[in-house]
Amino acid sequence: MAIERIKVGARMSQAVIHGDTVYLAGQVADDQNADVAAQTRQVLGKIDTLLAEAGTDKSKLLSANVWLSDISTFDQMNVVWDEWVTPGKPPVRACVESRLARPQFKVEIMVVAAG
Repeated sequence: MAIERIKVGARMSQAVIHGDTVYLAGQVADDQNADVAAQTRQVLGKIDTLLAEAGTDKSKLLSANVWLSDISTFDQMNVVWDEWVTPGKPPVRACVESRLARPQFKVEIMVVAAG
């Protein structure tokens, strides 16, 4: 079965399609000075773009992993998440506090979707 890679870099691809499944790399915000809500909006926008490029959308999400640099921002992130996720079609999800790759990152999200 073929494997298609999207936005391939030396270290990783931003998306990989295998069969009817689309795997996205963890996405972080471009504006590292923004608060967690704004960073979450940016991340979800990137996810929307990558899913579209892979021929799918957020209504077909299967799973999501959310990493927050500070778990006290959980509610702020969830306000944005709840506005974004397709009503009646939320994926399974985990959310944990973790030190992220750069201290300025407040949220990172990785999803898997059906094609």
